[in-house]
Amino acid sequence: METLTTEAFAGQVVSDVSATLSGVMTNIGNKLGLYRAMAGAGAMTSSALASKCKLAERYVREWLNNQVAGGYLIYDKDIGTYTLPDAYIPVLADPESPVFLVPALEVAASLWLDEDRIVDVFRTGEGIAWGEHHHRLFCGSESLFRPGYQTFLVSDWITAMEGVEEKLLAGAKVADVGCGHGASTIVLAKAFPNSTFVGFDNHAASIETAKDRAAEADATTNTRFELADAQSYPADGFDLICFMDCLHDMGDPVGAARHARKALKSGGSLMLVEPAAGNAVEENINPVSRLYYAASTAVCTPCSLSQEVGLALGAQAGERRLSEVLIEAGFPRVRRVAQTPFNIILEAKLD
Repeated sequence: METLTTEAFAGQVVSDVSATLSGVMTNIGNKLGLYRAMAGAGAMTSSALASKCKLAERYVREWLNNQVAGGYLIYDKDIGTYTLPDAYIPVLADPESPVFLVPALEVAASLWLDEDRIVDVFRTGEGIAWGEHHHRLFCGSESLFRPGYQTFLVSDWITAMEGVEEKLLAGAKVADVGCGHGASTIVLAKAFPNSTFVGFDNHAASIETAKDRAAEADATTNTRFELADAQSYPADGFDLICFMDCLHDMGDPVGAARHARKALKSGGSLMLVEPAAGNAVEENINPVSRLYYAASTAVCTPCSLSQEVGLALGAQAGERRLSEVLIEAGFPRVRRVAQTPFNIILEAKLD
């Protein structure tokens, strides 16, 4: 990686600070419905947008200019209008899109709010339990992950696994370990009504939210959510056990995978969804890994270190290290079955 001149590096940092401050503006634009109001509407004046959203024009105008400066909107200086390009709508204005990235800013907000605690653990080497973070982390993570699950989980990831789709269609028993607010559990339950799904999590508030989400989605007939950690849920002979973006957060991922092996029935499968990463630092020098390393420093690594063993895999463990964890836990077969720009998906089989 080329070393920049002082002036060039200062320019890079200015860009980063600008992006950080403008992230607040992006989050505000989402919360106030500004992007949604502009989506597909063509060129708009600040007055027209303010009227449509029932907001104060002067604030809207300043926000629009920030968005133009950042390249999020197009400005026509001749007539004083602003346009949200159609290509940007999935990223900024469509909560169902797999590239809807605005919720990541809620995660970022939680890191700022927890900054003092993060500074402390740098000094002490201790951890921060998931439930000890600001609540914006939980809702932000749910909103960020859900569209990807809705888009890929059933149609791409499940279908790529060996015989799993057929079992789920016929009627299988599934555990979603570390289910959080239940986004992945509910997606699966809606797609496979003949199967039963149990979401387990050790964060009581998340379990209660998951129950509410299931009721809102009319998915309560074949789902339930229980408070349990990754090594204490009942070993009830599951056909499929899922770890969705959570194994690297666990203090003892080998123990969690070993418990999953015992909880699977003969011929059962484990699905591991983890952040996309190469196997070495030099393979992870890119914007996505930069994001993941930051989240790993502030959330994932402290979460693991707050628990027994504290292996601290981190969010950029990579396929090779994750496979080693599953093999150490007793799974003789591990293979990558799918990937996206944000995730890698591994399948582990007992036989």
